[in-house]
Amino acid sequence: MELAMIGLGRMGGNMARRLMRAGHRVVGYNRSPGLTRELAAEGLDGAFSLEEVAGKLAPPRIAWLMVPAGDPTERTIAALMDILAPGDTLVDGGNTYYKDDGRRAEALRAKGVHYVDVGTSGGIWGLKQGYSLMIGGDEAVVARLQPIFEALAPAPDKGWGRVGPTGAGHFVKMVHNGIEYGMMQAYAEGFEIMRAKREFDLDLHHVAGLWQHGSVVRSWLLELIEAALEADQNLSDIRGYVEDSGEGRWTIQEAIDLDVPAPVITTSLYQRFASRQEESYAAQLLAALRNQFGGHAVKARR
Repeated sequence: MELAMIGLGRMGGNMARRLMRAGHRVVGYNRSPGLTRELAAEGLDGAFSLEEVAGKLAPPRIAWLMVPAGDPTERTIAALMDILAPGDTLVDGGNTYYKDDGRRAEALRAKGVHYVDVGTSGGIWGLKQGYSLMIGGDEAVVARLQPIFEALAPAPDKGWGRVGPTGAGHFVKMVHNGIEYGMMQAYAEGFEIMRAKREFDLDLHHVAGLWQHGSVVRSWLLELIEAALEADQNLSDIRGYVEDSGEGRWTIQEAIDLDVPAPVITTSLYQRFASRQEESYAAQLLAALRNQFGGHAVKARR
């Protein structure tokens, strides 16, 4: 099959590579043309405008978006609305908020263009290991794209599937990322506890490796911890400042709307907020209160 990959960043570029290696023809476009030229040297059919993308594909065309969620996706889809034709399919593989999918699908449907939302997991390792694809959209449209999903997934019959109608793919990916927040936080806390037990002088890299075999907590995340600790267990060159992509926030809001308790995911997000504070005013106030009511000592700023 042939398709356009719009957005050739780290993930989109690797997805284009995996598709090309499976024999698919990929027309690629990126706002920064350097990435397009780089991949063109590997067999990508480079395009330098969305109009050129459309001109290089035979109808019905498939355009797969891998651009940042929010305004960049909004602007790209708005531009494609004037370029794509009836029968074409637009796939959004980014971390879009699922509530935006319905609106976009309706606007494209009015022009005769199909819309498929694909929650995509795999990060920088997807090129080698394949991607987990959580797909939302019309069954018949998804079925037509099956060869693409089979090429991107870890195996033709594993790691991809339609999970429901429009929006369901991004919804499942949103919850997937929320769960990931909680798992990462649990690992981080556990390893900090072990590091704090100084008298045992634990080799945390070794422990991470042990847990990879037979342990109920073995996982790909644990493999990544083992890799991160191999060179320097103290992580001396890494500041403890943790960003969030937004999907944890969306998951928590959904839990609130559905009256579903999600304390682990919620706490893990708040811990990311705490990591960004040089000094916590709340902690300062807590210390001051303990001093006020109990005469407990406070530590002065130096």
